[in-house]
Amino acid sequence: MNAPHLSDLETVVLNREDVGWRWPTFGVLSLCAVVWGGALLLPAGWEGLQWGLLVFALTLHSSLSHEILHDGFFRSTGANSALGLFQPGLFVPYLRFRALHLEHHRDADLTDPYDDPESAYLDPAVWRSLPVWQQHVLRFNNTLLGRMVVGPVIGMAGFLRGDLRRIRHGAREVIWHWLAHLPGVVLTLWLVSLSSVSLWAYLGACYGAMSVLRIRTFLEHRAHERSAGRSVVIEDRGVLAFLFLNNNFHAVHHAHPQVAWYHLPALYRAGKDKFLLGNQGYVYRSYGQIIARYFLRAKDPVAHPLWQPKED
Repeated sequence: MNAPHLSDLETVVLNREDVGWRWPTFGVLSLCAVVWGGALLLPAGWEGLQWGLLVFALTLHSSLSHEILHDGFFRSTGANSALGLFQPGLFVPYLRFRALHLEHHRDADLTDPYDDPESAYLDPAVWRSLPVWQQHVLRFNNTLLGRMVVGPVIGMAGFLRGDLRRIRHGAREVIWHWLAHLPGVVLTLWLVSLSSVSLWAYLGACYGAMSVLRIRTFLEHRAHERSAGRSVVIEDRGVLAFLFLNNNFHAVHHAHPQVAWYHLPALYRAGKDKFLLGNQGYVYRSYGQIIARYFLRAKDPVAHPLWQPKED
């Protein structure tokens, strides 16, 4: 039997999602909670295992937060936001993540150095103005190794600069987003204090989770004249694909952001030719292929190769 037309499959998927709960997502949330809690309950002497379990759970929780902001648990945005407020990864408030990520989903602005809050590219004029040492750091950051080692620091620095700029310009909602984040931080640190995990080990696990997530975001988007050609497909179904909740089918996710993570592979298979035609063949077989190719080599320049200033 031939694969159904994409429009037919979309209808089937959306009808299924309109009925009942997204049980696979709740199952993953339960797994995440068990692994995270189990790591904290282990006695002293199991530091290596605890750290690995925490990195696994915190990475998975970040991917679940991505599902939450796309209303992946409840039909109510308010209920989803209440669930997302607890962020054991500590560094990124859920409400900030939600606001910025929904801006990122304006596909016409993908990779724009100014209008896409998740862009890794710089305005060429800004790039040329940077001191040489900073250019070297950013070039290293454009290798996969660099993105994992220094990428979280660079990303958080840019994130904080952006929020401070918004606050100075009167964006009071940004202050509220950070204040709403604090109770979850206090609860997390209190639970960690009751465990055998040291604060520094826990913060290291938070950083480790951010490093793993950089594998996913490393080449999610590229500079391309057409917006449809900017989002990647990585045909991986292994451990990393699970940790990222199939967000490696990124072109599919951008085309259908409300579709649950567990439907993305089937949606891709049904419309593979259409998706790859749309994204101009921006596809990799696996994360193994990406690691082998780009671990020590940059895929992209730091300066956006196609960016032009917008006319007023």
